[in-house]
Amino acid sequence: MSVNLVEARGDARSTVNIVLLQAEDWLGDDLAVVRDRRAVHIREVLRAAVGERIRVGLRGGLCGEGVIEALEPGEVSLRITLSELPPVRHRFDIVLALPRPKMLRRILRQCAEFGVTNLHLINSARVEKSYWQSPLLQPARLDEALLMGMERSRDTVAPMVHLHQRFRPFVEDQLPQLCAGRPCWIADIGAPQALADVPPQPAVVMIGPEGGFVPFEVQLAEAVIAQRVALGDRILSVDTAFTTVLAQALSPALGRSLGLANIPTDPSVC
Repeated sequence: MSVNLVEARGDARSTVNIVLLQAEDWLGDDLAVVRDRRAVHIREVLRAAVGERIRVGLRGGLCGEGVIEALEPGEVSLRITLSELPPVRHRFDIVLALPRPKMLRRILRQCAEFGVTNLHLINSARVEKSYWQSPLLQPARLDEALLMGMERSRDTVAPMVHLHQRFRPFVEDQLPQLCAGRPCWIADIGAPQALADVPPQPAVVMIGPEGGFVPFEVQLAEAVIAQRVALGDRILSVDTAFTTVLAQALSPALGRSLGLANIPTDPSVC
Protein backbone atom coordinates (compact mmCIF):
# COMPACT_ATOMS: atom_id res chain seq x y z
CA MET A 1 0.00 0.00 0.00
CA SER A 2 1.27 3.49 -0.87
CA VAL A 3 0.75 6.61 1.20
CA ASN A 4 -0.21 9.80 -0.64
CA LEU A 5 1.89 12.48 1.02
CA VAL A 6 -0.22 15.34 -0.27
CA GLU A 7 -3.42 14.00 1.27
CA ALA A 8 -1.68 12.70 4.38
CA ARG A 9 -4.70 10.58 5.30
CA GLY A 10 -6.96 13.61 5.44
CA ASP A 11 -4.58 15.89 7.37
CA ALA A 12 -4.65 19.26 5.57
CA ARG A 13 -1.52 20.42 7.39
CA SER A 14 0.76 18.37 5.18
CA THR A 15 2.83 20.21 2.58
CA VAL A 16 5.48 17.48 2.32
CA ASN A 17 5.13 15.54 -0.93
CA ILE A 18 8.51 13.83 -0.75
CA VAL A 19 10.75 12.76 2.11
CA LEU A 20 14.23 14.01 1.27
CA LEU A 21 17.13 11.84 2.37
CA GLN A 22 20.62 13.04 3.21
CA ALA A 23 23.78 11.02 2.64
CA GLU A 24 24.14 10.52 6.40
CA ASP A 25 20.73 8.78 6.56
CA TRP A 26 22.08 5.72 4.72
CA LEU A 27 23.09 2.67 6.72
CA GLY A 28 24.36 0.75 3.71
CA ASP A 29 22.96 -0.97 0.65
CA ASP A 30 19.37 0.26 0.27
CA LEU A 31 18.50 0.88 3.93
CA ALA A 32 18.06 4.37 5.37
CA VAL A 33 16.94 5.71 8.74
CA VAL A 34 15.30 9.10 9.10
CA ARG A 35 14.90 11.00 12.32
CA ASP A 36 14.03 14.65 13.12
CA ARG A 37 10.84 16.17 11.69
CA ARG A 38 10.76 13.69 8.80
CA ALA A 39 10.17 10.80 11.19
CA VAL A 40 7.53 12.84 12.99
CA HIS A 41 5.82 13.53 9.67
CA ILE A 42 5.76 9.86 8.68
CA ARG A 43 4.44 8.74 12.06
CA GLU A 44 2.06 11.53 13.06
CA VAL A 45 0.91 13.17 9.81
CA LEU A 46 0.95 10.28 7.38
CA ARG A 47 0.23 7.77 10.16
CA ALA A 48 2.03 5.25 8.01
CA ALA A 49 2.42 1.60 8.99
CA VAL A 50 5.16 -0.95 8.45
CA GLY A 51 5.07 -2.22 4.86
CA GLU A 52 3.62 0.95 3.34
CA ARG A 53 5.41 2.90 0.62
CA ILE A 54 6.15 6.61 0.64
CA ARG A 55 7.72 8.94 -1.91
CA VAL A 56 11.40 9.63 -1.22
CA GLY A 57 14.37 11.25 -2.91
CA LEU A 58 18.09 11.61 -2.27
CA ARG A 59 19.12 15.22 -1.81
CA GLY A 60 20.92 16.19 -5.03
CA GLY A 61 20.09 12.84 -6.63
CA LEU A 62 17.36 10.49 -7.79
CA CYS A 63 13.74 10.05 -6.69
CA GLY A 64 11.92 6.84 -5.84
CA GLU A 65 10.06 5.20 -3.00
CA GLY A 66 10.75 3.86 0.44
CA VAL A 67 9.10 0.87 2.06
CA ILE A 68 8.71 1.32 5.81
CA GLU A 69 10.56 -1.50 7.55
CA ALA A 70 10.40 -0.31 11.16
CA LEU A 71 8.77 2.44 13.19
CA GLU A 72 10.57 3.27 16.40
CA PRO A 73 10.21 6.25 18.76
CA GLY A 74 12.11 9.06 17.07
CA GLU A 75 13.14 7.19 13.90
CA VAL A 76 11.80 5.36 10.86
CA SER A 77 13.67 2.70 8.86
CA LEU A 78 13.09 2.61 5.09
CA ARG A 79 14.07 0.20 2.33
CA ILE A 80 14.89 2.56 -0.54
CA THR A 81 14.55 2.20 -4.31
CA LEU A 82 15.73 5.20 -6.38
CA SER A 83 15.22 5.04 -10.15
CA GLU A 84 13.69 8.33 -11.33
CA LEU A 85 15.25 11.62 -12.34
CA PRO A 86 14.06 14.69 -10.42
CA PRO A 87 11.76 17.12 -12.25
CA VAL A 88 13.08 19.10 -15.20
CA ARG A 89 14.68 22.45 -14.33
CA HIS A 90 13.08 25.77 -15.22
CA ARG A 91 14.48 27.46 -18.33
CA PHE A 92 14.96 30.85 -16.64
CA ASP A 93 17.69 31.88 -14.25
CA ILE A 94 16.50 34.82 -12.15
CA VAL A 95 18.23 38.04 -11.11
CA LEU A 96 16.13 39.60 -8.36
CA ALA A 97 16.56 42.83 -6.41
CA LEU A 98 16.69 41.72 -2.77
CA PRO A 99 13.15 41.95 -1.32
CA ARG A 100 12.22 42.48 2.31
CA PRO A 101 12.89 39.38 4.45
CA LYS A 102 9.26 38.35 4.94
CA MET A 103 8.72 38.31 1.17
CA LEU A 104 12.11 36.70 0.52
CA ARG A 105 11.20 33.58 2.49
CA ARG A 106 8.13 33.06 0.30
CA ILE A 107 10.11 33.75 -2.88
CA LEU A 108 12.79 31.23 -1.95
CA ARG A 109 10.14 28.56 -1.47
CA GLN A 110 8.56 29.45 -4.82
CA CYS A 111 11.97 29.43 -6.49
CA ALA A 112 12.45 25.82 -5.39
CA GLU A 113 8.89 24.88 -6.36
CA PHE A 114 9.47 26.13 -9.91
CA GLY A 115 12.85 24.38 -10.19
CA VAL A 116 14.98 27.46 -10.84
CA THR A 117 18.66 26.56 -11.14
CA ASN A 118 20.20 29.91 -10.18
CA LEU A 119 18.75 32.81 -8.18
CA HIS A 120 20.93 35.93 -8.05
CA LEU A 121 19.92 38.39 -5.31
CA ILE A 122 21.26 41.83 -6.12
CA ASN A 123 21.32 45.34 -4.70
CA SER A 124 19.33 48.21 -6.21
CA ALA A 125 18.71 51.87 -5.43
CA ARG A 126 15.33 50.97 -3.93
CA VAL A 127 16.60 48.09 -1.78
CA GLU A 128 16.81 48.98 1.90
CA LYS A 129 20.34 48.50 3.27
CA SER A 130 18.92 46.71 6.30
CA TYR A 131 17.68 43.86 4.09
CA TRP A 132 21.26 42.67 3.65
CA GLN A 133 21.56 42.15 7.42
CA SER A 134 18.68 39.67 7.54
CA PRO A 135 19.49 36.33 9.23
CA LEU A 136 17.54 34.71 6.39
CA LEU A 137 20.55 35.27 4.14
CA GLN A 138 22.67 32.88 6.21
CA PRO A 139 23.29 29.61 4.31
CA ALA A 140 21.40 27.43 6.79
CA ARG A 141 18.34 29.69 6.73
CA LEU A 142 18.38 29.92 2.95
CA ASP A 143 18.53 26.14 2.72
CA GLU A 144 15.64 25.76 5.16
CA ALA A 145 13.42 28.00 3.01
CA LEU A 146 14.42 26.24 -0.20
CA LEU A 147 13.78 22.83 1.37
CA MET A 148 10.12 23.74 1.92
CA GLY A 149 9.69 24.32 -1.80
CA MET A 150 11.54 21.15 -2.73
CA GLU A 151 9.32 19.07 -0.45
CA ARG A 152 6.19 20.61 -1.97
CA SER A 153 7.26 20.02 -5.57
CA ARG A 154 8.89 16.59 -5.15
CA ASP A 155 12.30 17.91 -6.16
CA THR A 156 15.70 16.83 -4.88
CA VAL A 157 17.85 19.61 -6.37
CA ALA A 158 17.99 22.97 -4.58
CA PRO A 159 18.36 26.26 -6.47
CA MET A 160 21.75 27.88 -6.03
CA VAL A 161 21.45 31.30 -4.39
CA HIS A 162 24.08 33.96 -5.11
CA LEU A 163 24.39 37.29 -3.30
CA HIS A 164 25.61 40.47 -5.02
CA GLN A 165 25.67 43.65 -2.91
CA ARG A 166 26.84 46.10 -5.60
CA PHE A 167 24.60 46.71 -8.61
CA ARG A 168 26.95 48.27 -11.14
CA PRO A 169 29.86 45.81 -10.76
CA PHE A 170 27.40 42.94 -11.00
CA VAL A 171 25.81 44.21 -14.21
CA GLU A 172 29.03 45.29 -15.90
CA ASP A 173 31.40 42.53 -14.78
CA GLN A 174 29.31 39.44 -14.05
CA LEU A 175 25.99 39.56 -15.86
CA PRO A 176 27.37 38.95 -19.40
CA GLN A 177 29.24 35.86 -18.18
CA LEU A 178 26.19 34.60 -16.29
CA CYS A 179 24.08 34.87 -19.41
CA ALA A 180 26.60 32.77 -21.33
CA GLY A 181 25.04 33.57 -24.71
CA ARG A 182 21.45 33.42 -23.44
CA PRO A 183 19.09 36.40 -23.79
CA CYS A 184 18.80 38.69 -20.79
CA TRP A 185 15.37 40.20 -20.18
CA ILE A 186 14.71 42.99 -17.69
CA ALA A 187 11.12 43.47 -16.52
CA ASP A 188 10.04 47.07 -17.01
CA ILE A 189 6.45 48.29 -17.23
CA GLY A 190 5.76 49.99 -20.55
CA ALA A 191 8.37 47.99 -22.46
CA PRO A 192 7.45 47.52 -26.14
CA GLN A 193 7.73 43.71 -25.97
CA ALA A 194 5.97 41.30 -23.59
CA LEU A 195 7.88 38.52 -21.87
CA ALA A 196 5.13 36.16 -23.03
CA ASP A 197 6.12 36.91 -26.64
CA VAL A 198 9.88 36.34 -26.44
CA PRO A 199 11.38 33.23 -28.07
CA PRO A 200 10.89 30.10 -25.92
CA GLN A 201 14.49 29.45 -24.97
CA PRO A 202 16.68 29.48 -21.85
CA ALA A 203 17.26 33.02 -20.60
CA VAL A 204 18.12 35.22 -17.65
CA VAL A 205 15.32 37.46 -16.34
CA MET A 206 15.89 40.51 -14.12
CA ILE A 207 13.15 41.59 -11.70
CA GLY A 208 13.36 44.84 -9.77
CA PRO A 209 12.33 45.82 -6.23
CA GLU A 210 9.05 47.40 -5.16
CA GLY A 211 8.74 50.44 -7.44
CA GLY A 212 10.97 48.83 -10.06
CA PHE A 213 14.52 49.52 -11.10
CA VAL A 214 15.36 53.24 -11.32
CA PRO A 215 15.93 54.58 -14.88
CA PHE A 216 19.74 54.54 -14.51
CA GLU A 217 19.69 50.85 -13.62
CA VAL A 218 17.51 49.94 -16.59
CA GLN A 219 19.68 51.99 -18.93
CA LEU A 220 22.89 50.41 -17.61
CA ALA A 221 21.52 46.89 -17.96
CA GLU A 222 20.35 47.69 -21.50
CA ALA A 223 23.74 49.14 -22.42
CA VAL A 224 25.50 45.99 -21.23
CA ILE A 225 23.23 43.13 -22.35
CA ALA A 226 19.57 43.31 -21.26
CA GLN A 227 16.43 43.93 -23.27
CA ARG A 228 13.28 45.41 -21.71
CA VAL A 229 10.14 43.29 -21.49
CA ALA A 230 6.73 43.93 -19.95
CA LEU A 231 4.76 41.61 -17.69
CA GLY A 232 1.48 43.35 -18.49
CA ASP A 233 -0.17 46.70 -17.89
CA ARG A 234 -0.61 46.32 -14.13
CA ILE A 235 1.90 47.25 -11.45
CA LEU A 236 2.77 44.03 -9.62
CA SER A 237 4.28 43.37 -6.23
CA VAL A 238 7.69 41.66 -6.33
CA ASP A 239 6.42 38.22 -5.35
CA THR A 240 3.61 38.42 -7.91
CA ALA A 241 6.05 39.54 -10.62
CA PHE A 242 8.37 36.67 -9.66
CA THR A 243 5.71 33.98 -10.06
CA THR A 244 4.36 35.67 -13.22
CA VAL A 245 7.78 35.48 -14.86
CA LEU A 246 8.26 31.82 -13.97
CA ALA A 247 4.71 30.73 -14.78
CA GLN A 248 4.92 32.16 -18.30
CA ALA A 249 7.74 29.76 -19.12
CA LEU A 250 6.37 26.52 -17.71
CA SER A 251 6.64 23.71 -20.22
CA PRO A 252 8.23 20.39 -19.21
CA ALA A 253 8.21 19.10 -22.79
CA LEU A 254 10.00 22.26 -23.96
CA GLY A 255 12.51 21.95 -21.14
CA ARG A 256 13.43 18.44 -22.18
CA SER A 257 13.76 19.48 -25.83
CA LEU A 258 16.14 22.25 -24.75
CA GLY A 259 18.28 19.85 -22.77
CA LEU A 260 17.17 21.12 -19.35
CA ALA A 261 16.26 17.74 -17.86
CA ASN A 262 17.91 17.33 -14.49
CA ILE A 263 21.24 15.65 -14.11
CA PRO A 264 21.48 14.93 -10.37
CA THR A 265 24.16 16.98 -8.66
CA ASP A 266 25.10 17.94 -5.15
CA PRO A 267 24.29 21.68 -5.22
CA SER A 268 25.26 24.08 -2.47
CA VAL A 269 23.95 27.43 -1.33
CA CYS A 270 26.60 30.06 -1.83
